[in-house]
Amino acid sequence: MLPQDPAMLVSVLNLRMRDFDLTLDDICEEEDVSEEELLQTLAGAGYRYDAENRCFR
Repeated sequence: MLPQDPAMLVSVLNLRMRDFDLTLDDICEEEDVSEEELLQTLAGAGYRYDAENRCFR
């Protein structure tokens, strides 16, 4: 289960992408969440996904 707090969510996502060599798509499939909804939620909190570096900033 992913955290609801945007700052914690970004931390968990970045850690999983970095440490486990996962893509955002991989995580969304594992967690059964919509990538688009996740991106929109985090964009609303000021975070943007950097696909080239596979991380949120």
